[in-house]
Amino acid sequence: MTTPEFTTNRDNFCYRHPDRQSFVLCQRCMRTICPECQTQAAVGVICPECMKAERSNRTPAQKRAQRQWGRGGSARGSLTAVQSGRPMMTYGIIAVTAFVGLLQLVPGLGITGLFEFWIGYLFPELSGAPFQPWRLLTAALVHSGIWHIGLNMLALWLIGRSLEPMLGRWRFLALYVLGALGGSVAVGIISPTTATVGASGAVFSLFGALLVIGLHLGANMTGLFVLLGINLVIGFIPGFNIAWQAHVGGAAVGALVGLIVLRTRMRQQRVWQILLLIALAALLLAAVFIVPPLLIT
Repeated sequence: MTTPEFTTNRDNFCYRHPDRQSFVLCQRCMRTICPECQTQAAVGVICPECMKAERSNRTPAQKRAQRQWGRGGSARGSLTAVQSGRPMMTYGIIAVTAFVGLLQLVPGLGITGLFEFWIGYLFPELSGAPFQPWRLLTAALVHSGIWHIGLNMLALWLIGRSLEPMLGRWRFLALYVLGALGGSVAVGIISPTTATVGASGAVFSLFGALLVIGLHLGANMTGLFVLLGINLVIGFIPGFNIAWQAHVGGAAVGALVGLIVLRTRMRQQRVWQILLLIALAALLLAAVFIVPPLLIT
């Protein structure tokens, strides 16, 4: 229920439809706009006039990027031309992670202990633990609590809805898996005594890839820079008990994947794209199997 002060203030009504109240502002001109006048953009929602001005002021490079990456782009240069619709891979990852989260609540199953990652599981001769390399990835399926899984899945849902249609389902899955691997590798190398759980590395890889692709498209990435910076800084604050190493590793891997996809997005470069992604995975595995023993011994 609105107050008299709200209803008498004309700034609380859509500037194009004065009879419609709204709480939403255009992120460029800061005027109030109703749902009909809202257009989704990289910075949030903007009004029709700002959208028109943005399109008219695009540089030739930005227009070329839009033709190559936009939904109306050619089949030869566009990744989204063949992948559109609902982000089913995003929904699938959330569903699987949520199911594993429910299993964590079942007494006696010990899912967290079975899936968490610690570098000792890769070097049984040094730690006495069984050799279980799959924990590099399964750690992304278990979390330390309801807030941990909730925030990670919320971030996945928010970013995945935009990034998955842009990359395509299988590229998106490859990005997520490589990000999870990169997060575990970073924890194993930088902090070999730490056991870790959570999808933070995978989620931060989405941030890294979106940042690289957004900069290529000429989008205003200030908001993403701020959000990424805040999340990275929080990981260094004592008391939060956050594996910042996984954040850094995931973001770095995501940026590399984004760069690979950008440089090999043409259909005739598909083989190179697959080979480079495999090479990145091999490099991460080589690093985690070679570097930690040198540090431990």
